[in-house]
Amino acid sequence: QVQLVESGGGLVQAGGSLRLSCAASGNFFRIGVMGWYRQAPGKQRELVGFITDGGLPGYTDAAKGRFTVSRDYTKNMVFLQMNSLKTEDTAIYYCAAKTEPGSIEESDVWGQGTQVTVSS
Repeated sequence: QVQLVESGGGLVQAGGSLRLSCAASGNFFRIGVMGWYRQAPGKQRELVGFITDGGLPGYTDAAKGRFTVSRDYTKNMVFLQMNSLKTEDTAIYYCAAKTEPGSIEESDVWGQGTQVTVSS
């Protein structure tokens, strides 16, 4: 069993930065790819970015150039550094992971989410 706990959300002005953290516990050695999704009010959950167990990151168009996903394998944590935030980045951000080999789209472990609000 793997558990994910996010932290670091909050209120920030447009143009500002936030860093989200996600800590994995339990049978974390089973974790492969990890990443971040978000869900804005009235919208479907969407992928933001991910990082493979080999350290290769990937981003959606909304995140490219502004967001960075990183991973600390010694602490079993994944991070999302968000810069140049826009009001449209306002959403609940979820940490996700896939246990055993697989893609981020097959994530089977989820955190509880952390609210990010970007004000104009």
